[in-house]
Amino acid sequence: MSARLDYNKVAPDLLRAVYGAAVPLHKSTLGEPLLEMINLRASQLNGCALCLDLHARTLVDLGVEWTKINLVAGWREAKDFDARERAALAWTEALTRLDRRDIDEAYAQIKNVFSEREQVELTHAIGIINIYNRYNVAFQAEPMGLSLAQLMKKAS
Repeated sequence: MSARLDYNKVAPDLLRAVYGAAVPLHKSTLGEPLLEMINLRASQLNGCALCLDLHARTLVDLGVEWTKINLVAGWREAKDFDARERAALAWTEALTRLDRRDIDEAYAQIKNVFSEREQVELTHAIGIINIYNRYNVAFQAEPMGLSLAQLMKKAS
């Protein structure tokens, strides 16, 4: 499968806006590994090959063990995830799928382990990765074989 078009070249202003919306998350108390797990799980649900590759590589760069990365899709059955990670992954699934019942159940989990600010940051992060997933799936973007740090270095 080849890309339908290079959306970043066609509308760079739109992609800069999406990237700009993500910048405040880098100062979040959530931490990069948790944010990247959110990105990976949403990308699994959405079938975004580019983001699956990118965020798995980024988790490796952040020092997350490969076994844990592989278990993100089956986090409910794995003991490797703490309460915050479990709540964040449940919230990611609920908001990515937009199932009202799941949203209510997942919210009950996040409100017990995240501050109100962190709840909003989680929701923001999930929204952003879903935007990227939709661009990549719609235009059949292919994996680049890069982590996020490598991609940023290449772009600068």
